[in-house]
Amino acid sequence: MRILLCLLGAVAAFGQLTERDLKFVKQPPITGTVGIPRSYALIVGISDYAKLPPRGQLKFPARDAAAVYASLISAEGGQFPPENVHRLIGKQATLANLRKELEEWLPGVSKDGDRVVIYFAGHGFVSGGQAYLAPYDIDLADIPGTSYSMKTLGQVVGNRIKAKWKVLLTDACHSGAITPEADASQINTSLVRLDQSLFSLTASRDREQSFESDIWGGGHGVFTYYLIKAIEGEADDNGDGVITADELAEYVRVNVRRETSSRQNPTAERGSFDPQMILAYNPSRVARGPAQPPKFGGLIVETNMDGVEVFVDGKSQGTVNKDKPLRLPGLLPGVHTIKGVRMGYEPDGPREETVYPGQETTVSVRITIARRRTKAALDAFDEGLELYQKGFEKNYRAAAVAFEKALAIDAKYSQAALYLGRTYNALYESEKAKDAFKRAIEIDPDYAEARASYGGMLLDLGDLDESIRQLNASVVKEPGNSLTNSLLAQAFIRKGALAEGERFARESIRLNAGHAEAHFWLAEGLRFSKQCAESRKEYAEYLRLSDFDSKLAGKLNYYVLGYLAGIGKKKRAAQTDIWRELQFMAHFGLCDCARMSKEYDVAIRSCQQALSLDHSDLFAHYALGVTYAEKFNAQKSAGLLAAAKTHFETVVRLNPEAQEAEKAKKYVANINQVLVAMANGANP
Repeated sequence: MRILLCLLGAVAAFGQLTERDLKFVKQPPITGTVGIPRSYALIVGISDYAKLPPRGQLKFPARDAAAVYASLISAEGGQFPPENVHRLIGKQATLANLRKELEEWLPGVSKDGDRVVIYFAGHGFVSGGQAYLAPYDIDLADIPGTSYSMKTLGQVVGNRIKAKWKVLLTDACHSGAITPEADASQINTSLVRLDQSLFSLTASRDREQSFESDIWGGGHGVFTYYLIKAIEGEADDNGDGVITADELAEYVRVNVRRETSSRQNPTAERGSFDPQMILAYNPSRVARGPAQPPKFGGLIVETNMDGVEVFVDGKSQGTVNKDKPLRLPGLLPGVHTIKGVRMGYEPDGPREETVYPGQETTVSVRITIARRRTKAALDAFDEGLELYQKGFEKNYRAAAVAFEKALAIDAKYSQAALYLGRTYNALYESEKAKDAFKRAIEIDPDYAEARASYGGMLLDLGDLDESIRQLNASVVKEPGNSLTNSLLAQAFIRKGALAEGERFARESIRLNAGHAEAHFWLAEGLRFSKQCAESRKEYAEYLRLSDFDSKLAGKLNYYVLGYLAGIGKKKRAAQTDIWRELQFMAHFGLCDCARMSKEYDVAIRSCQQALSLDHSDLFAHYALGVTYAEKFNAQKSAGLLAAAKTHFETVVRLNPEAQEAEKAKKYVANINQVLVAMANGANP
């Protein structure tokens, strides 16, 4: 009999429950330096299934997965490198992709001392006495053939994934309304007993269902809501800033059980895993000291206006509307900083509110004062914007003066701070740009465009992890922004996470097929993954879309695009404009792809076109030298060797210390030997 296992939020009668809970033993605080091992994670969240009936669709797993991702990559949370966290959300979570991530990617990258986390939110199934996780393309007519078996998961995690700490967090739950209790018990038992070295925490125990609702943080499964709070630091029981496996399990179990009147009990079994394994680290929590019982309280946030974003202790908790309060349970007792923001209005806060043990306190966020700009501030801003859009150093410097003037007149002019940051960024005055972007975000924390710009600036500085955090926050706020998706594509491709980069580039193109830079970054990702046929098409599309007078290039300078795709190039906007830089890189990419395809004449033309845009680029000269040398190997023409030698010598002259220069010297020596031999009549 095939059983649909999980309908989150369904209400059903509960049978007799059997106890199987993790016994929590409070550990002494961790002292000294906290060592975070190399970390990898796979996050899966499926709300809408392709082939399930309407009653089988879920509401919040995809949102849950997005929130877990943000908490894992947070510098005050999981501290996972963003490129090491793969996501399969909605349609991406096919069986084929699930197998690829679990059976190829994780075993291929993990080492013995690593930390690996797998999070799954969606449906579970029982068929033929076996338990399965349900991918997006599950077919009820063939569950074993279209689902991922718990048995296989246990074998992969236990035997093929090599890690010191292995963590499985699952919200594959069941509805008592349609599932026999015996089958529900089998699913939960399968999850927590996959492998003894694995820390496995499930959303519920035998014969229970899990709940999701908008009463938890505006819309989450209750299990995941408290999981996120735990990772953010609320589970820190002994005040050392570290969230261990034991602390996380205890925090989630206690709070979920309380929230559901003991109808849902997250479950873990203590196998041979290390109870002190570090799942998150938030150093800002250390000063608060250990929690005292009763440990948790909460806030209920009301507002007078729709669309108000609420921040608690500097972290966004979601958006609240005037007819629907935002409930935030599971907070540690004590003073918390609250702020309500809405673009175009003065914020309410930051102010301190006290969370009391065992109580929920209602706080009101009042957004009442619309921001008004004086004519003088508006005129200064408009002057700066006109200059900024012209591009080039002289105009940027004049624009900065105008934006500074606008801010001097109106200290809360967030748009002026944003464009001041963009202007200094174009001038490569990084510290001034950073301060301006931070000022814009401080004025308006929900300013998605400012976060995207700040993320773009961080790309140029090489702080790719923080860049991704800022860009991710922006795209969560405005998922339909093609430019932000394109910047995320750039960030991930530069981190070497090519699949993630390609995904964001394709999403950017889906949102705006005319977005030239998205085609460029997709081309870069495809080239680095050796998919040159499609890569060349995307480079060509970028060149077609960006085929305009370079004097208009200043209009492209929304965010910095200076340091490009691991090639090691960094130019100031005062020296060259972004349009010219990307044009160069597109031709360089076409050259590289053509060379790999042994289309030497095409490669030579493309590299020559790149050098016409930047005649002093070491890498283009090196690539052109290699291309001439490879063409010589096919045609044996001395003229080709002479051309190759010229470009290799140019590489050495441009930067004698570069790695390419060392290789170029060897090429020149070999070429000289061959030329001498040919002059003496020898066959090359």
